[in-house]
Amino acid sequence: MIYFIGAGPGDVELITVKGKNLMGICDVIIYTGSLINHEILRYAKNEAKTFDSSCLHLEEIIEIMKKAQETGLDVARLHTGDPTIYSAIREQMEKLDEIGLPYEVIPGVSSLAAAAAVLKKELTVPGVSQTIIITRVGGRTPIPAEENLEFLAERGATMAIFLSVDRIEKIATDLAKSYGPDMPAAVVYKATWPEQRVVIGTLRNIAEKTKGQAIDRTALVLVGNFLDGKFEFSRLYHPDFSHGFRGGIEKKDGSEIKGKPGHTAKTERGEKKRMPYYREEG
Repeated sequence: MIYFIGAGPGDVELITVKGKNLMGICDVIIYTGSLINHEILRYAKNEAKTFDSSCLHLEEIIEIMKKAQETGLDVARLHTGDPTIYSAIREQMEKLDEIGLPYEVIPGVSSLAAAAAVLKKELTVPGVSQTIIITRVGGRTPIPAEENLEFLAERGATMAIFLSVDRIEKIATDLAKSYGPDMPAAVVYKATWPEQRVVIGTLRNIAEKTKGQAIDRTALVLVGNFLDGKFEFSRLYHPDFSHGFRGGIEKKDGSEIKGKPGHTAKTERGEKKRMPYYREEG
């Protein structure tokens, strides 16, 4: 089997348990050497053959996989973060489909999740934004015209911009047209790595601050009011919010309390009301 494994954002402990276990049984390891923390190779068995894909083209990578399969060897193909975001696994899977080789995709911790954790922020904040736009600025890999930053910024959502910090001035200029120059922005360089750095600012000054830190690659740009400012508490833990595991407060109009059968819920008058039990078939 060939396993496309999300190796996580940098901290070698942020690979999933499943990803780590599969690495330990694979005979061949192909990893993105220019991006992955090489310390993660310690999870491979001593006799495993390792290949750095940063110096290989697509056909060479597929040939390694093919030869391994022909001799009954399992392959771990490591990608940074989560392999479903900007990893170019689609073209590899297409080639494997053509020649009939089996594979699985093992998700990983994205650098987006890692950057938010480093910042100690929630990306989807009630009353601020419930939408995250994941995008990048066009370069050698172009983007569709309808996905340009100015158009996306009109949504007003939280925005995460990958692979584009070297164009931070353009990003700030384009986004400020809709978000305004005082919109909070952050740049997280190599989230969870020992050399991690964080730059906090606004669209007015984030480019200057980032250039001052000499950050021009391997960083994520985050923009939105989730970084600062007022927000609303979620309804999830509000005392009058009912769901399948907790009853809420009875409404003054006498509407029925909803909650998990057998749970006790308080009414607005302070009375306790026991939810009836019932049996679920199956």
